[in-house]
Amino acid sequence: MQQPLFLTPVFQEKIWGGDRLHTVFGFDLPSNKIGEDWAISAHPHGVSVVENGEFAGQKLDDLWTNHRELFGNAKGDVFPLLTKILDAEDDLSVQVHPDDAYGLAHEGELGKTECWYIIDAEPGSTIIYGHNAKTREELETLIKEGRWDDLLRKVPVKKGDFFYVPSGTIHAIGKGIMILETQQSSDTTYRVYDYDRKDDQGQTRELHIQQSVDVTTVPAKDAQLTIQQQNQGQSSIVTYLKTAFFNVYEWQVKGILKLTKNAPYTLATVIDGAGNLVVENEDGMKAESYELKKGSSFILPSDIKKWRIEGDVTIIASEPGENA
Repeated sequence: MQQPLFLTPVFQEKIWGGDRLHTVFGFDLPSNKIGEDWAISAHPHGVSVVENGEFAGQKLDDLWTNHRELFGNAKGDVFPLLTKILDAEDDLSVQVHPDDAYGLAHEGELGKTECWYIIDAEPGSTIIYGHNAKTREELETLIKEGRWDDLLRKVPVKKGDFFYVPSGTIHAIGKGIMILETQQSSDTTYRVYDYDRKDDQGQTRELHIQQSVDVTTVPAKDAQLTIQQQNQGQSSIVTYLKTAFFNVYEWQVKGILKLTKNAPYTLATVIDGAGNLVVENEDGMKAESYELKKGSSFILPSDIKKWRIEGDVTIIASEPGENA
């Protein structure tokens, strides 16, 4: 085949969403309260559809089931990764996600480890990242007494920051932040606190206090990152993370960046700029060129061994980790 799979975005309306996925990325949005673009997804709550080539019109979950050769005959019942762009016009709820064992036992799906690349952040923006409780009993007490300033850790953020958010991490994306999220394919979220806000029906959203206490890592563990950068002229590959779930990179292209396959398949989303994806034949000769623009998302399937990016463009890419 030797063709990338370009995918249609799936938009999710959220109480905290806005319209910057239109103003920043040019997407045609169904409302002005869109919080998430599920850019690459085989999750049943929002499945991507292929836009181009032999598999145009087919859903990603069906390709995973019926054409596993595209993914290097990878194991697993479900496509393991999900890529999103989030626009937080308001604060997201304070939340925590389970690990695989808890998620499969209680929700029938994978747990949710994720990571965030900060695409943009208004001055003074913060996230909640971790907590101060030393024991599970203290965690439960602080939650039930609503002592949020004592419990929650706030961290300032800026454009270009990167955060690893393993399952069990209490977290929240703050108002004015836009992120590219790479995560396990799961939609299980346990809300710890939602600022007592109400939806347009005057209802508060459900909280999940017992589940949150069950799955939160206590005491909190700070995720240590070893970020590496490999330069090619003015272009570079930044390696942010290699975990059992996913490996995450930034392809920063100023001119040309040459890349080679090192996983069964690769996911990519353009977060800034424009350029071209050039797929190369085995002999290194040019095979086909594809336009890349801000918001483009695609999968490089197993039979693409070499490619290059041309232009002035920033891409966040990911691969399945060793356990995915």
